[in-house]
Amino acid sequence: MAESDPRRIASSLAVRFKAAGVTQFKIASAIGVSQSQVSRVLSGRIIRHTKLLERLCIYASSQLHLNKRPNVSRNAELMAALSEVWDGSDAHAQALAEVIRSLATLRDLSYRPFTQEEKPR
Repeated sequence: MAESDPRRIASSLAVRFKAAGVTQFKIASAIGVSQSQVSRVLSGRIIRHTKLLERLCIYASSQLHLNKRPNVSRNAELMAALSEVWDGSDAHAQALAEVIRSLATLRDLSYRPFTQEEKPR
């Protein structure tokens, strides 16, 4: 999060967790702290950035982000494309991941899939 005021960050996290239906108990269990510690931070009873606030931000980033994304492994076309080009090595997987992530800039462009005649062979 780009905000610098820890109370604002905590408040924003609290709203996001509540909207997603994520309980303080679930958060506490996931990051290995007590529910009361999570409550203290999310209610804004902090005066500075703490390791706990950082952990809450990381948890929110990973968990709340996942709730908004489709299950990639269920997309047969994407999985087929990866199967066709991946050589099975970790290095190649990393390279392919970098290429895919670089495509994020194309999100705002309208997408039109290849027709059968246009598909590269």
